[in-house]
Amino acid sequence: MVLDLMTQLDREFSERNKIESLLRELLDAKRNRRSEQLSADQLALFAAAWQARQAAAEGADTTEGPDDDDQNVKPGASEGTQKRSSGRQPLPRHLKRERIVHDLADSEKHCQVCEQDLRPIGEESSERYEFIPAQLTVIEDVCKKYACACTVKTATKPPQPIEKSTAGASLLAQVIVGKLVDHLPLHRQEKIFERHGVEISRKTMGGWMAQCADLLNPLYRSLKEVLFQSKVIGTDDTSVKVLDMALPFARTGRIWPYYGDKEHPVILYDYTATRERAGPEKFLEGYRGYLQADAYGGYDAFFKDPARGLIEVGCWAHARRYFHKALESDQPRMGPALLLIAQLYRVEKQVRPLAAEDRLGLRQLQSRPILDKLQDYLLEIQAEVLPKSPEGRAVRYTLKNWTALTRYCEDGDLEIDNNATERAIRSVAVGRNNWMFFGSDQGGNTAAVLRSFVASCQRASVDPFAWLKDVLSRIAAHPITRLTELLPHNWASAQAN
Repeated sequence: MVLDLMTQLDREFSERNKIESLLRELLDAKRNRRSEQLSADQLALFAAAWQARQAAAEGADTTEGPDDDDQNVKPGASEGTQKRSSGRQPLPRHLKRERIVHDLADSEKHCQVCEQDLRPIGEESSERYEFIPAQLTVIEDVCKKYACACTVKTATKPPQPIEKSTAGASLLAQVIVGKLVDHLPLHRQEKIFERHGVEISRKTMGGWMAQCADLLNPLYRSLKEVLFQSKVIGTDDTSVKVLDMALPFARTGRIWPYYGDKEHPVILYDYTATRERAGPEKFLEGYRGYLQADAYGGYDAFFKDPARGLIEVGCWAHARRYFHKALESDQPRMGPALLLIAQLYRVEKQVRPLAAEDRLGLRQLQSRPILDKLQDYLLEIQAEVLPKSPEGRAVRYTLKNWTALTRYCEDGDLEIDNNATERAIRSVAVGRNNWMFFGSDQGGNTAAVLRSFVASCQRASVDPFAWLKDVLSRIAAHPITRLTELLPHNWASAQAN
């Protein structure tokens, strides 16, 4: 009975700690700014803890700990740093300008003292912004008709994105950009159009977006072909609410971003109704190369099958997050681990502007010794922490995925983390706080296709509205063999020329 009671108490104690940890994370996320940056004081404290531990283990005080510098510490202004000029910055020169001249009245151009006419000696000028509200314009297409005794001919108008629709390419682009870039739900856009004196229902706009996604679907497949040429693809996933008429509540779907490498600057999104392995397995069918992701169990089968040709690359940002969450409950042990991870990022800051070969050499020289030191430290404290505690999960996650986490030191083209892909998720996270849910699985697929082009435009420094307006207006007549010309990164080069 005593043993049974002790086992039950241990189980309840673990569950309580888990619930308290989860509650603390939720409260911190709600109340505080989420940041994993470490201050100089924290790093100095962790370095002292590391040195004390090494001294206790070796019986000497001369143990050399890692440097306490970190890329996360924001440096102060240095002598070589150029300060931004103070004062008002000049207004952009590309904006349309209207010159308004303010002159004296004729009666004021005469001096009352010397009784002479005033002569112009120059002028003073200043600039200000004025906002001109958007406006809707009705374009009337008139097709002339001609006839003779045996023939009737009618002029043809250019093909429209959606035939027999009242929406032109610019309006469709505005609805898409409003929803997926500015995070304006369709019911808000409906109210905006009402202020312009136009009634366009949210249902109509939803239909337009679905038709645009169908129209751009061949281009989406072409974008995927470019993505699969990448040496490394980053991926992650996030949840979205989806309405289901068969259920009394909204179920959870998933959005998966796929981030191409620097030579293939595209971002694709895929929607799946569940988080099952079948979703990424179907999307990644045919891809061979590196796949950088978190330790989602659904990917394990991909990496264990040599025929798939996928090589796992871990993410140190995910690993660091585990240690950061456990910092409050066990700072003496988690602090030195975070210090060593900070040293890895300090090296990455140095290698970022270098070529791949030089990055690999510097990583082998500097990052490898830090990784070996971190692995030894984690193996040392593994027996000191409870397996189900936050610190135990941090140690277990890192050691379990050690091969994938250290793979970036084998190739200079690989990154230390998957932060670029996580940034691609941010827009979805911000958007779902506004539009709340997808109306159906079809709506999720529509959003994934359109968001792929919007995100690829943003990565290529292309205005999504300009790209959508141009491509939607001419894709219907564009040769299918030249679809790659319309991809955002190629479109940007064509516009520059």
